[in-house]
Amino acid sequence: MEHWKFLQENDIVDVVAPGYPSQPHEIDGAHDFLVKWKLVPRIPKGLVKPHFLHANEDEQRFSFLKAAIESKDSRTIWCLRGGYGSNRLLPMLAKLKKPKEPKLLIGISDITSIHTFLIQEWGWPTLHAPLLDRLGRKLVSPKHEKELHRILFGQEKAVEFKKLKPLNDSAKKIKSLKSKIVGGNLTVLQSSMGTPWQINADKSLLFIEDLGERGYRIDRMLEQFRQGGVLKKCQGIILGDFIGGEEPSTGKNNFDLVFKRWAQDLDIPLFKGLEAGHASVQRPVPFNTSCVLQLEGGKAHLTIQTGGKA
Repeated sequence: MEHWKFLQENDIVDVVAPGYPSQPHEIDGAHDFLVKWKLVPRIPKGLVKPHFLHANEDEQRFSFLKAAIESKDSRTIWCLRGGYGSNRLLPMLAKLKKPKEPKLLIGISDITSIHTFLIQEWGWPTLHAPLLDRLGRKLVSPKHEKELHRILFGQEKAVEFKKLKPLNDSAKKIKSLKSKIVGGNLTVLQSSMGTPWQINADKSLLFIEDLGERGYRIDRMLEQFRQGGVLKKCQGIILGDFIGGEEPSTGKNNFDLVFKRWAQDLDIPLFKGLEAGHASVQRPVPFNTSCVLQLEGGKAHLTIQTGGKA
């Protein structure tokens, strides 16, 4: 298994913007956050330019990502923001030669496209963790900022989630399951269907989360996964945060009903309660590293190796 390298003070961090643009003050905030951690932010000139959809033209966004991947003096690539745009870069990414040493990609949401590519094409571990514009705006609590720091600098070798709840009989029957985590944002994963980079959840636990999607859309995406064969060899689904998506008629979401239906319908384990996604708490979730899920007293305990090494 591949490993990324722990950060050390004075390390260069390559900052990229594969999706939506960030405002100048948000870029300044990201810079200041990395400096506070005694890291050296490399934010290319012209990273963000006016565009009707993205942070820049496709070719420019890709050129910055390519430079970050190929740079010899850095080992971490941290995304400024999510939004939309990363999947447009995958055909260009596919033409790159895999580097000899893995780098660590950090980001969530739209960045799911790049996580999936790096995992499936290059076998790299990645980290589903807060974006730089969020950290720069001080929207991450000191407690969770410290947790992220300990993981990246190698003081913690594993992330533990102790509040998972089994939703169906398959989940309740598990005593101990060894696997790995893949996934990310549900809508972005759906956009991979039918492409060369369609999400592969075989022999893996599929983590999903989303923002602003109504219950019927979540149900439809999961049904597409099932009909598309994504769940056939999947070892289980773990639900992160689903927020927004209120029904116009009631002002409330119907996620519980949707997931209750899927819990009854699925023959693979379904769990909820992973503290990751678009809610206020965005704990880091290492992707494509070894993990163990154990059941104790009706609660599921998930331990995920960070994938880092000295």
